Amino acid sequence: MPRYEYRCRTCGDTFEVSRPMAQSSDPAKCSAGHADTVKLLSTVAVSGRASGPAPRAGGAGGGCCGGGCCG
Repeated sequence: MPRYEYRCRTCGDTFEVSRPMAQSSDPAKCSAGHADTVKLLSTVAVSGRASGPAPRAGGAGGGCCGGGCCG
């Protein structure tokens, strides 16, 4: 079941709620009972292997800025 992160606008508490995706937009109360909460945008960590070789640093067409300004 997905976990959604919320922040209470009244007390500033940040908390998570596990609920089905169909209920992701439903209101959530903080642990103090405040209903003025907002759902936060959470980042997702993904792990695994890449299917191709890793890009080389400083190579043609790569790098932090395309290789044009890095020395």
